[in-house]
Amino acid sequence: QHPEEWRQIFDVQNSSKAFEEDVLMTGFGAAVKKTEGASVTYDQALEGWSARYQHDTIALAFSITEEDIEDNLYMSKGAKFSKALARSMQHTKEIKGAAILNNGFSGSYVGGDGVSLLNASHPIVGGGVQSNLLATPADLSESAIEDLLIQIRRAKDDRLLPISLMPKDI
Repeated sequence: QHPEEWRQIFDVQNSSKAFEEDVLMTGFGAAVKKTEGASVTYDQALEGWSARYQHDTIALAFSITEEDIEDNLYMSKGAKFSKALARSMQHTKEIKGAAILNNGFSGSYVGGDGVSLLNASHPIVGGGVQSNLLATPADLSESAIEDLLIQIRRAKDDRLLPISLMPKDI
């Protein structure tokens, strides 16, 4: 049996809800200088996009016949079928996890911001767009990875403040 690869990519959390909902709430812009005696400047957090994610229920079962029980074959078949069922469930989870990456460029599979996961134009609430693609597409190489690491370190939040993203190997 192969190790579960999808768990290395996704942060798994348990939930008892029928769906999950994300609402993008921004922080604040940069602070401004206040002169003596002047009033403080106020800022408001902004609400961006919202997205609802519906949980999928996956299921598969097997049955053992009355004759298998009468012939005392259920133990050997049950153990074999249980292992096969576990493999089927693991395979399904791998396929569902891979589908998110496989459809990462597809406009038919958009996130809360209305664009695909791998997109050069993720809208920013504070104005403009951000890309998670290299400006010049490149094959996987040391140079391309270095360019991507630089791009990750230059990322900004929705109020255009630098954020400290750290790349993670899996």
